Formats: sequence, C-alpha cells, structure tokens
Amino acid sequence: MSLQKNVDAAIDAALVNRIVGCTVLVNHNGKEVYARTAGLADREAGRSLERNAIFRLASITKPIVATAALKMVEAGLLQLDDPVTKFLPYFTPPSPDGVVRPITIRQLLSHSSGLSYETTPKDVSPGMSGPYISLEENLRRLAKAPLNFAPGTGWVYGTSIDVVGGVIAAINGSTVEAAVNKYAAGPLGMVDWRFTPTDATRVAANYFNGELPKPAIVPPVRITMENKQTTSWEVDRIFRADAPQSGGGGSCGTADDVMKMLEVYNGGSFLKPETVEEAFTNQIGTLPRRETDAGKRFTILGAMIDDPKAAKSPCPVGTLDWGGAWGHNWIIDRTNKLSIAVLTNTAPEGCNGPFREEVRDAVYASL
Repeated sequence: MSLQKNVDAAIDAALVNRIVGCTVLVNHNGKEVYARTAGLADREAGRSLERNAIFRLASITKPIVATAALKMVEAGLLQLDDPVTKFLPYFTPPSPDGVVRPITIRQLLSHSSGLSYETTPKDVSPGMSGPYISLEENLRRLAKAPLNFAPGTGWVYGTSIDVVGGVIAAINGSTVEAAVNKYAAGPLGMVDWRFTPTDATRVAANYFNGELPKPAIVPPVRITMENKQTTSWEVDRIFRADAPQSGGGGSCGTADDVMKMLEVYNGGSFLKPETVEEAFTNQIGTLPRRETDAGKRFTILGAMIDDPKAAKSPCPVGTLDWGGAWGHNWIIDRTNKLSIAVLTNTAPEGCNGPFREEVRDAVYASL
C-alpha cells in the first residue's frame, strides 16, 4: 500500500472511537509527502479540525526550548556544561544526602538532573497545573525540594526544562517566550508558537481518549498516564497569561510549527552540523531508564533508539522520538530523512496509546 493509504487507514481506524481530531504531517528529504487533518476540533460544537488548529503542546515544548538553548550555545551565550547557578544563583536543590551539587545545563536537557514530576512540591507548577505565580518564584520554590538523586547519577523525567526556560529567559533578560521567539521560533517561522494562543478561536478542545459519550475535558481533570501516575491538568491554563511560562510543557502551537522545529535536525541549516550531532548524542550513557523506555537512551531533544528490537520499533538506530501528554508524538529519523509530527486533541491515546505505533508503522511500511 502507498503511504497515503497506509496512514489514512491508521487515522480512520482511530477516529472511530479513540481519537477525536488529529493532524499528521510526514516530511521526507525535506519535502512534505503526507499531510492530513481529520476529525473534530470540538466534538460538542461540531467544529471540524483545521490544519491551522492550535494545540496545547505539553512536552513538545521541551525540544522547542532546547532548540533555542542550542542556538544560544552557538551564539556563545551559554555552554552545555555550565552550572545552572551561573544564571540562576538561587537554584541550589540538595541531593538526597543533603549536599548541594552543581547541576549543568546538559543534565537539565537530558533529564539527569534529579528533578522529577512525581516529587514536584505541591506549591510548584510542573507546567500543566499548579499555582499562578512568577516563573522566578516557581523555580525558587522548586529549588527548595531535594533531588531524587545526585545530578548525573540517574535519569528521571521531570521539570528540568522548566529550569532551562528560566536560564534562557535570564540570559535574554526577558520572558521564556521572548527568548525562544528570538533564538528559534521566530527565525524558523513558527508563527503560532506561544505560551498563550495567537488566536483563541483556533484552539482545539481536549479529550481524555475518544470514547463516546465522554465530553470534552473541563477543569479540573485527572488523567492516568502510562506510569500509573494520576495527574491534574488544567485545560484552561493556556489562556492564562499569569501562569509561569513552563519550558517543559506550557506552550501551544500548530502542527506546522512543530514540523518546522523537527526539520531543523533533518537536513536544515538553522544549526551547525556539529550542534545537530550533539543534539543526537546519547547524553546519559548506560543510566537505567523506565521499563517502558526499553531500547532507548536519551539526548538533548528526546529519546534515542539504540536497540530497535528491544524498543519494538521499525525505526533505525539513532532515531529520536518523544511526545506531548495532551496527545502528541514525533519522530526524527535522519537515516531515512523522515520527520513525523502527530498532533491530536486526545490524551493519553495520541501520546502513548496504540495510535502512536499505528501511524509510525504505517509510515515505515511504505518505505
């Protein structure tokens, strides 16, 4: 079957009762070879999803912020092995033994800092919920909680990129949004990438899986993800300009915005070749990861496949992937020069449900 038929079939099957709406983009050799927007932006209102729909990006925010940080490295404004205290002197969370050890930008980007979502204090915003306070106050509160381990000695997914956001904002003397727009989103033409939407009428409603008759998510909502963690997410937070700008999960944008970021690493010229290589380098060595991450290491941008069989993936060694908990996933495969962006308004199905593998497998079956 052709790429069009394969991916169409995967989308059509999911739209029956698992995915409410999605945009799937596939680029090959720098050119768009598949694009489809399907389903509904708002099921209750009967509003169709359009290609320019704005999604809550959740953790797709992370590689966007990382891209801005890498551009700032090229500009000589920071180095990956700089301690975070060079820019945020107050950010000195202790290790479990009570000793304060330096945390580097590299450790933050690769989630080997010791900061974890599961142990984020209740008075701190982890990005998609929490208090409405300034970013600095949010990070000051975060710095008071002990790390899960001494920096560089483990891997755990958490609020590390929120701290990177604070770093690039401090360097630029601005908000996180302004820093990212200056060094990445603006030059890349990511015109709708923001922490509050450029056009509220284009924001898609969100759903907890697509099973009828479940209505759109309204605040508050609790969603149980793959790690059995029950997380409180605020669907209306994206409209609040007073929320601390979360570099780990607080931004919004379109599928085309996301694809422009992915293509930076697949033959683009925005970053130097050596910077792209650094972005695709395993940053955590042999540190253990979660059972659900078998066959994968971690880079500055996301997970990297180092054992396709263990990862149960058709993607070659060196492929990067990750997602966003509101319902998204992405792939950068430099071997085949493929970039895949899958944005949905359905969590957790669109992020780590079967739909992720169904679209991926449909694309690779067409190679």
